[in-house]
Amino acid sequence: MKLVERLEAIIEPILARENYELVDIEFVRAGRHSYLRLFVDKDGGVTLDDCEHISCTVGAYLDESDLMTEAYHLEVSSPGLDRVIKKEKDFRRFAGRKASITTFYPIEDRRKFNGMLKGLKEGKVLIEVEDVVYAIPLEDISKTRLVADI
Repeated sequence: MKLVERLEAIIEPILARENYELVDIEFVRAGRHSYLRLFVDKDGGVTLDDCEHISCTVGAYLDESDLMTEAYHLEVSSPGLDRVIKKEKDFRRFAGRKASITTFYPIEDRRKFNGMLKGLKEGKVLIEVEDVVYAIPLEDISKTRLVADI
């Protein structure tokens, strides 16, 4: 199991106990530094105080565990208006919103689908692009983001 998957399995229940949702998690290296980024949400949105609280709670747990074997910076933030969508429940939750889907390989001669998210049915994400509804198998999607209506 990859480090990010192990971290997600541990951090998600910690946040859920306090009514936070773990939207996404990243562990990246940039030069000599490593960053663990948590993107969290809750009903009503996430405040700076929430981010500080989560950072302290999760940071203390990770400091005591043997999961992190190298030095890292912990960053906690909201998922933003262009949040990543990964979970099946979120494809249903955000139906009716504009989204951008990128697939691992071409489907009907394209890898990028920008349009209206229509939900999830039988393991396939439905997205309407220029009056055509595409049914994309969830496992074929490399990334999905909401498109901010500004």
